[in-house]
Amino acid sequence: METRKNSGSAIGVPGAIIIAATILAIAYMWTQRPAHSGANTQLSSGQNALPNAGAAAAMEPVSASDHILGNPNADIKLVEYSDPSCPYCKLFNPTMQQIMTEYGPGGKVAWVYRQFPLDKADASGNVLHPNAGREAQALECAASLGGNTAFWAYEKKWFEVFPEDGADRSVETDNAQIASVAQSVGLDPVSFNDCIASGRFKAKLDKSFTDGINAGISGTPYTVLITPSGTKIPLVGAQTYQTLKSSIDALIKS
Repeated sequence: METRKNSGSAIGVPGAIIIAATILAIAYMWTQRPAHSGANTQLSSGQNALPNAGAAAAMEPVSASDHILGNPNADIKLVEYSDPSCPYCKLFNPTMQQIMTEYGPGGKVAWVYRQFPLDKADASGNVLHPNAGREAQALECAASLGGNTAFWAYEKKWFEVFPEDGADRSVETDNAQIASVAQSVGLDPVSFNDCIASGRFKAKLDKSFTDGINAGISGTPYTVLITPSGTKIPLVGAQTYQTLKSSIDALIKS
């Protein structure tokens, strides 16, 4: 978990409040760019939701069990709750890749990926992304077979090739892409398929989903920015590169 730094390196409480208020104001005003039909806006877009800073404070602390790109001890962490079937997560992925290209090498920013597959029925019995649970399993299997490097390679490739309307495609088509991505990042196909078939990560995915609910998720992607002082600031939706960059630069300067 992020610990509070001494006064020489951390922003003060007033500064943290000002920065948090600025980021939240941007998040409130920002309107997402719909990239697909309204059928998937039920939860995955989160475009009508407002950030819940109080709930974000209840999220599980970042730990060694997380999927972390960059310095695990970075002063600034971006914890993204993501659904592998979500078109807005696909839209947001290049932004996060760009952020890490700029800030990752210096060790100041880390990207933490948490699973939030929307494959569970809502109150009306509807399932938004029926393939998402199996896709999330594939990500976990990539990590189990090839470590952190394989996880991030799979994650990047998945969102590069996943179609924006892929949430409604057949199980057979989806399985074919799951296997294709695994092969493209060098995973052993037999071990990978055995892992998927075992369902061994279901409990882990359920726990991550519950954590996301506790953290105030109203749609994906949902990102919690953890400042150097430990303040947790929720950002709803596929935030722009400039929004994240401005927030990060302000924290670094402070």
